[in-house]
Amino acid sequence: MKRRILLIAGLISVLTLLTGCTEVNVPITSESEGFWNKYIVYPLSQLITYFAEITGDNYGIAIVIVTLIIRLAILPLMIKQTKSSKAMQAIQPEMQKLKEQYSSKDQQTQQKLQQETMALFQKHGVNPLAGCFPLIVQMPILIGFYHAIMRTEEIAEHTFLWFDLGERDPYFILPLVAGVTTFVQQKMMMAGTANQNPQMAMMLWIMPIMIVVFAISFPAALSLYWVVGNLFMIVQTYFVKGPELKAAASSPKDGGKKK
Repeated sequence: MKRRILLIAGLISVLTLLTGCTEVNVPITSESEGFWNKYIVYPLSQLITYFAEITGDNYGIAIVIVTLIIRLAILPLMIKQTKSSKAMQAIQPEMQKLKEQYSSKDQQTQQKLQQETMALFQKHGVNPLAGCFPLIVQMPILIGFYHAIMRTEEIAEHTFLWFDLGERDPYFILPLVAGVTTFVQQKMMMAGTANQNPQMAMMLWIMPIMIVVFAISFPAALSLYWVVGNLFMIVQTYFVKGPELKAAASSPKDGGKKK
């Protein structure tokens, strides 16, 4: 879990660096050079433009459609992440026994603990890093989407609902909704585990706050991407983890009755 938190923090730092220190103010065109521009930013820009054209120059709807396409494309990875989380949760008692068995801090004992832990992962077919793969995949897409929005000149010329797509939400509604939906989505993903792990409980609050901070600074079009993506994830999590969510919701009530 510590490694996962460090990985997330590192990826967010990379996101901040890339969004601030690259050619973000240079318009993206078919003549833009470099792998990043040609194969990530420009295709995303063209995809947004294509859907905008077939929806009557509605770039807001186009961003919603592209967001859903991206989410559907990574859906298999997200399902794999959920299964990996379930598997990790299932073997927690055995991992705790191993930690108690090899509680000594000397190097030889710790090496033995690592070997036994890896053997346990292999026995149950668990990949401890599988939960990070969707995040690793999403980050380049998110950065590319940010660049496509910032560097597609037509987007800044259009509005959607109450906001200009190329400017910050003047009423901060989208950033707040992005933060709330991030919290709800993470709460659903961590159902039944956050209370048992202080680090997970900490991430439950840190990520929504960071999303709000970023969303306030970024164009409203990117906040729109976050909100739509989060709503998609909430629906997805509901269907994938439905029984677990119901059990987590009813357990406090049951505990109250027992008392």
